[in-house]
Amino acid sequence: MKIMSFNTQHCVNYIEQRVDYDIMAKAIMDCGADIVGLNEMYDEGSIFGRQTEKLSQLTGLENHYFGYAIDIPGEGPYGNGFLSRYKILNAETILIPDPSPRKYNGYYETRCILKIKLENGLTVMVVHFGLNPDEHENAVKTIVENLEPKKCVLMGDFNVEPSNPVLKPIYEKMCDTEHLYPCPRKSWPSDKPKMKIDYIFTTPDIEQVSADIPELIASDHRPHLAEIKF
Repeated sequence: MKIMSFNTQHCVNYIEQRVDYDIMAKAIMDCGADIVGLNEMYDEGSIFGRQTEKLSQLTGLENHYFGYAIDIPGEGPYGNGFLSRYKILNAETILIPDPSPRKYNGYYETRCILKIKLENGLTVMVVHFGLNPDEHENAVKTIVENLEPKKCVLMGDFNVEPSNPVLKPIYEKMCDTEHLYPCPRKSWPSDKPKMKIDYIFTTPDIEQVSADIPELIASDHRPHLAEIKF
């Protein structure tokens, strides 16, 4: 089973700086993904329409779900998306609590986690962390509270690198697929990546077969891939 984590930057072609569904769909299909976690997606009522549904139609991954996190002023509903070759039995959107009070002067934005149960018995969680350390702490806490002990995958744009100690509670419960990269990989920005901030974790009962961050420029992030067995 092939898994893909992909921050699409709402389907903006990184080179041409325009919404380009075809290049995003091609990236997904070229990677042979069976399930895809999508970050930075708009939905119905936005100026871009149902972006997750559009990619579902183009890729043939007919099972899809959008998780609402926030309304972007002047643009509309925004959050994470999910595509799957397998039927979705249950899907929920879990909001990450906003820090209160805020400890930093940076940009804050409400984020969410998708928790999806598939017909094959797998639970998939898709997350997009905020930018500030207190947002990171709240995201990790919310993830750990909602993890399943078995047959669970966690993926997304964490906006922190693997050495950041905030991730310790996740590393204590899950296995990062990074150790299977053929050589060290970075994921952002896609043209000249300097940081590894995209992840695919699995619970210990899942066999990790392979993992990679291909040299693919579609969005501003390179996609993260992993193949698993369970």
